[in-house]
Amino acid sequence: MKKNMVKTLALAGMAVLTMGALAGCGSNTAESTAAPTTAQSEAEATTAGTSSAETTTAAPAASADLKGSISMVGSTSMEKFATALSEIFMEKYPNVTVQAEFVGSGAGVEAVNNGSADIGNSSRDLKDEEKANGIAENIVAIDGIAVVVDPANAVEDLTKDQLTSIYNGTITNWKDAGGADQPIVVIGRESGSGTRSAFEEILDVADACKYSNELDSTGAVMAKVASTPGSIGYVSLDVLDDTVKTLKLDGTEATADNIKAGTYFLSRPFVMATKGEISEQNDLVKALFDYIYSDEGTELVKSVGLIPTK
Repeated sequence: MKKNMVKTLALAGMAVLTMGALAGCGSNTAESTAAPTTAQSEAEATTAGTSSAETTTAAPAASADLKGSISMVGSTSMEKFATALSEIFMEKYPNVTVQAEFVGSGAGVEAVNNGSADIGNSSRDLKDEEKANGIAENIVAIDGIAVVVDPANAVEDLTKDQLTSIYNGTITNWKDAGGADQPIVVIGRESGSGTRSAFEEILDVADACKYSNELDSTGAVMAKVASTPGSIGYVSLDVLDDTVKTLKLDGTEATADNIKAGTYFLSRPFVMATKGEISEQNDLVKALFDYIYSDEGTELVKSVGLIPTK
C-alpha cells in the first residue's frame, strides 16, 4: 500500500478521537525548554484569566516539546502498522522524525541488541536467548496468519494436519487435500522472517518445510501465490485482498473475531522490542509507546486490521 494511502487510512480511524494522549511526555526530554517556576506559572495563568490549577490540568504537551528522531528496524509484516504509526506520530509531533526500515524480524531484534536502532519490530515472540540479552518483548498488537491459494483453487478448507502435511512434503498434490489433480507449489518466507518463524512454530514444522520458493516479503508472497496455479502461501491477516483466495482452517475463517475467540489457530504477536524495559528508554521512545497504548493508539491498531492488546 502506498504511503499516502496508509496515512489516509490511519487518519480516518483517528478522526473521531481527541488528541492529547501523550499529555506531558515532552516535559521530560532533554531538548525541551526549562519548566517555569510556580510563581511564573501563576502569573501567566492570571494574565490569561485562568487559575493556576486550570493551567496545571490543561493536558496536552505542546508539539514543540518533543524533538528528535526514533529509529525502527524489522519485520516486513509490520510495515503497514509501523508506517501508519510513524505518519500519525509525526503529524502529532512535527519536530519528531520516525524512521522505519523493513528487513525482517531477526534483523530488527539484532539492530536493537547492537544499538543501531531504538526499536526492533518482530512479528513473532522473542526467543529465550534474545530475552537473555536484555531485549524486552513489548507486544503492541496481535496478527493472524492467513493461508492463501491462487483464486482458481477449488479447495475451501484445510485441517491443521493437512496444512502441516502440505508444508512438510507429505501431501504434494491437491487431490489429496480435497482439490483437483494438480501439484502443490509451496510458497514461504525467507529464513529470519517472523511470519515464517511463527507459522512453523505453530505447526511444529521448523526446519522441516519443503518450500518451492522462499520469498523476502509479504508482498512478494501475495504476488507469487496470486500468479501461480496450484500455489499456497501464508501472509499477515491485514494484507489480504481479492488477488488471492483465503482458506478456512479447521472450518474457521481467518478473522479478527475468531482470533480473539481463540478458534483460529494461526496467530502471533506484533512485538516492538527494546533494549531494556520501556521505562529505561529515552523520552521520545517512551512517548511513542505511550501513544501506542493510548485510546488513539488502540484505534490505529484496529484501523490497519490488527487486534489491540487491550
